[in-house]
Amino acid sequence: MEGPPAPGNGDISLHNFSVRLWEQLVHFHVMRLTDSLFLWVGATPNLRNLAVAMCNRYDSIPVSTSLLGDTSDTTSNCLAQRLARKTKKQVFVSYNLQNTDSNFMLLIENRIKEEMEAFPEKF
Repeated sequence: MEGPPAPGNGDISLHNFSVRLWEQLVHFHVMRLTDSLFLWVGATPNLRNLAVAMCNRYDSIPVSTSLLGDTSDTTSNCLAQRLARKTKKQVFVSYNLQNTDSNFMLLIENRIKEEMEAFPEKF
């Protein structure tokens, strides 16, 4: 006979944070599910694209694909791959900013990493 579920088991955790980068206010929305993570990044409430990535036992690079939006914009895919590798979870990413400059993307990733270190239970 099974006992009651452990606290937090199967719960959905929501976490929001924002940062000003290069004079632009960037919002982050994280939804942690049981074995996956959804990350939305944007300045306005849009969902222009969506990508998913997950680790696999055959390759050290997580496999990823675009689910929604322009397939020539690989920003969401790349970010999903890096987060899947770090978290070992299936990761959905929706990156909704016009700026895809590599230096700007590094700032975005560093801000996500800071938040992951400060609130690991949210990821």
